Amino acid sequence: SSALDAVRTELGECTRCKLHTGRKTIVFGEGNAGARLVFVGEGPGQEEDQQGRPFVGAAGQLLTDIIVKGMQLKREDVYICNIVKCRPPNNRNPEPDEIEACEPVLIKQLEVIKPKFIVGLGNVAVKTLLKTKEGITSLRGKWKTYQGIPLMPTFHPAYLLRTPGD
Repeated sequence: SSALDAVRTELGECTRCKLHTGRKTIVFGEGNAGARLVFVGEGPGQEEDQQGRPFVGAAGQLLTDIIVKGMQLKREDVYICNIVKCRPPNNRNPEPDEIEACEPVLIKQLEVIKPKFIVGLGNVAVKTLLKTKEGITSLRGKWKTYQGIPLMPTFHPAYLLRTPGD
């Protein structure tokens, strides 16, 4: 959508936080600009940084399987993005100043997309979005709200790869 493109254009070659020094590409997000469902992770990893696309590594393949096989949707029907748009070094968690610099971009994305629901992927993303210390194990499966939009906290696909029993 042109409105989403405008948000990306406004972001430019972002230098709002220190993460820009280590990135190859900004991973803005992808999918349907009018999606009913948006998935939000914490930040891009190495594969994502290389390709400039969110959730393209092993965890991304599992997420795609969950969307396609589990939810009977197409990946291109939903929108997938992260709180921070640049890869944190060595895949560490994003730091508070980095989140603060980047979260306004996420909020603008959501204002344009106007999803009916958000799925928060993993402990870091969910704690960040909900501004809570409560962990994903107690939060998952319980509806919360982010920016006035119903949010369902769930495990991160990378965690599920390590712990398939969950």
